[in-house]
Amino acid sequence: MNTMTLWHISGWEFAALAAAALLVGFSKTAVSGANTVSLAIFAAVLPARASTGVLLPLLIVGDVLAVATYRRHAHWPTLWRLFPAVAAGVVLGTLFLVWADDGTVRTSIGAILLLMAAVTLWRRRPAAEEEQPDAVATRSGRIKARSYGVLGGFTTMVANAGGPVMSMYLLSAGFRKLGFLGTSAFFFLIVNTSKVPFSVGLGLIDGHSLLLDAALAVFVVPGAYLGRWAVHHIDQLLFERLVIAATVVGGVQLLLR
Repeated sequence: MNTMTLWHISGWEFAALAAAALLVGFSKTAVSGANTVSLAIFAAVLPARASTGVLLPLLIVGDVLAVATYRRHAHWPTLWRLFPAVAAGVVLGTLFLVWADDGTVRTSIGAILLLMAAVTLWRRRPAAEEEQPDAVATRSGRIKARSYGVLGGFTTMVANAGGPVMSMYLLSAGFRKLGFLGTSAFFFLIVNTSKVPFSVGLGLIDGHSLLLDAALAVFVVPGAYLGRWAVHHIDQLLFERLVIAATVVGGVQLLLR
């Protein structure tokens, strides 16, 4: 396993990883999708393969903090409709990885993220006043949930980049801030936790990577608290713009890497 330990990382590299960990916490409790920047930093500092195994436990720490903060706002009918489609997307992502090289994976996911952002901007409508939408109960809502669910499962399997896709779905479904954050918190806690056995089996998570995680996890916590404070000072329109902007940045950086 080619994981790095604290003793193999320079001070500047550790500072970059710490900033990325802080952003993980912030993204989980404020601007979902912003952790695509963290993904890029980890892949730049650590070996690309090892970076996914180091990042996953930090994402789970952020998910736990987000669930603790927004658990009352989750919309479970949406979650139950998404999970079967996400499972199908994970299978497709696995098959895709059998033949696709790194360049093809990055280009495909970057293109998907930019397409989702464009579609969301084109179809944007004023969000309903209710915090928990009922759009998923309609036929078109079910089709939309399945489509985005497959894309979300696909992208999270191949590059830990499912956040922006699900962000675009929740925005397009008319979720308000707290409903958005509560639903995505439970979604990613369940999805990311389910990926741990596979990462261990592939050798992406081991004692060395967990030691680095232990040092970086302390930076996720203040990031989450910063996000919790910030989300109450961001209005709905600005929140949506920040989520879409983070998605575009994530898509572009994947295309350019």
